[in-house]
Amino acid sequence: MPEQGLGCDEYLGSGKVMDRCGVCGGENTTCRLVSGVFKHSLTKIGYHKIVEIPEGATKINVTEMVKSRNYLALRSRSGRSIINGNWAIDRPGKYEGAGTMFTYRRPNEIRSTAGESFLAEGPTNEILDVYMIFQQPNPGIHYEYTIPEKPVDPQPPNHRPEGNAVNGQGGHDNHRNTHQENYTPAGGGRDPPRLPDNQVPAVQPPRRPRDYNWKMAGTTECSASCGKGFRYSTFHCVSRLNQGQVSEALCDSSSKPSPQQEACSLQPCPAFWDIGEWSECSTTCGLGMQHRQVLCRQNYANRTLNVHTSRCEHLERPEITSSCQLKICSEWQVRSEWSACSVPCGLGQRSREVRCVSNVGDFVPDEECNMNLRPFDVENCDMGSCAKSWFYTEWGNRCSAECGMGLRTRGVLCLTNHVSGLPLEGCGSERPQNSQVCNSGACENRIEWFTGPWSQCSAECGAGSHQRAVVCLMKSEEGHSVVPPYECSSLDRPLGQQSCTLKACGAKWFHTDWSACSKTCEGGFRVREVRCLSDDSLPSDACDQKLKPGGREDCSPEPCTPNI
Repeated sequence: MPEQGLGCDEYLGSGKVMDRCGVCGGENTTCRLVSGVFKHSLTKIGYHKIVEIPEGATKINVTEMVKSRNYLALRSRSGRSIINGNWAIDRPGKYEGAGTMFTYRRPNEIRSTAGESFLAEGPTNEILDVYMIFQQPNPGIHYEYTIPEKPVDPQPPNHRPEGNAVNGQGGHDNHRNTHQENYTPAGGGRDPPRLPDNQVPAVQPPRRPRDYNWKMAGTTECSASCGKGFRYSTFHCVSRLNQGQVSEALCDSSSKPSPQQEACSLQPCPAFWDIGEWSECSTTCGLGMQHRQVLCRQNYANRTLNVHTSRCEHLERPEITSSCQLKICSEWQVRSEWSACSVPCGLGQRSREVRCVSNVGDFVPDEECNMNLRPFDVENCDMGSCAKSWFYTEWGNRCSAECGMGLRTRGVLCLTNHVSGLPLEGCGSERPQNSQVCNSGACENRIEWFTGPWSQCSAECGAGSHQRAVVCLMKSEEGHSVVPPYECSSLDRPLGQQSCTLKACGAKWFHTDWSACSKTCEGGFRVREVRCLSDDSLPSDACDQKLKPGGREDCSPEPCTPNI
């Protein structure tokens, strides 16, 4: 017969299956499902109770909803730690407790987001407490289990049809319990069927003495080499005549003695280092660190216990930290030289190209490089102080009046002077005149300019000036007479003042005014142009460098305050 034809009631072809409550052929009505999610926010690191699982619970499933650095723990109400107790993290595996077997899982793949869990079929024979070892914000713990809806009366055990089912004999009585018992007499067998009181029992044929029986032949090998195992007695079918071993089919299988269990290999197993899995690398690129847990453990009675590290001192302790590198980090590269300054003089800016480049040479987003190490791509540049001067055209040749008083004009502008070697100090406030009086001459008499002798030079050395008198005279038949200067405005007036030099004074330092400060607060700087010029205003190297005025100084040291 194919195995799938056997129902949970052990009848072939019945089609009955266990329901969620563990009832053969049931309809899930004798139990109820308890489930929930633990989402409380915690602040204190350590063990926090999540839920209590009652006695008799089945289909237990406690699962962390998202992977985290927290751990699940399980302890019986009697105080025995089953999983992750006493601040020791157990390896994933199977752990026995409360009358059932728990399967503890902890996915450790780097890309996995599944949290850890433990499951058990149950039923439990005592109350269990589920804890979370809190280390980071709780992602949520889902739990569920099934409990009986009401007390369930003890069910009579399922029975096979009376008689030898293998040989296809016998029937089944639904009104009474039947039991199979082993008998030591040689023929063995079962109790005869009970007959109704009004029926005369049939005469039983005499029992034949058995020719074969079971004989203890020894024990199995111990299930463990150390730390407590078990071995079981074995039985062979032998002939009663010569005690020789024969086929087991010749003996009555129902009278075969049950194997006896005996403890063995009670000596402790050697302690060993239990090595956990490596944690994720501390960095996503470049050199990082990863950690793992290493515990000294010892096996005993099908359980693995944490013991003091001194018991593992005969073994080399594995490393608990290791360097790791998932990939080579991207790095900053300067891809161009500095550009020209944005201004020809004064303070400006210059720039260059800075890119984040991967280890294979591709341009990647800046976020993949360390922003704290990014080279500057813009900086200030100082092109020296800007000199300004008045620029003007020549006077116009045309007087506004053909004779007598008039005006003539010229263009006047204040511009930045980029010509080097000129002692310019800025335009200043005295703007040159852009118009002057002119006179085309008297309509009757003739006029002209007359000059006096030059005065003494105003400087003993170097550039000075001297003056002379310049007057306008009118010639007439009566002689010369002094007239106002505007009467001679139509004529080119001789110079009344000009520069003079008695002797050379040597080269001197010249400088401009200070520029504006580069910052208004928290420290900036300002600059000015300093040049060594000779007597004829040409660049010179003859100045004393020790006497050179400073060309840059700090300014605006006061702290910045926000605008309110």
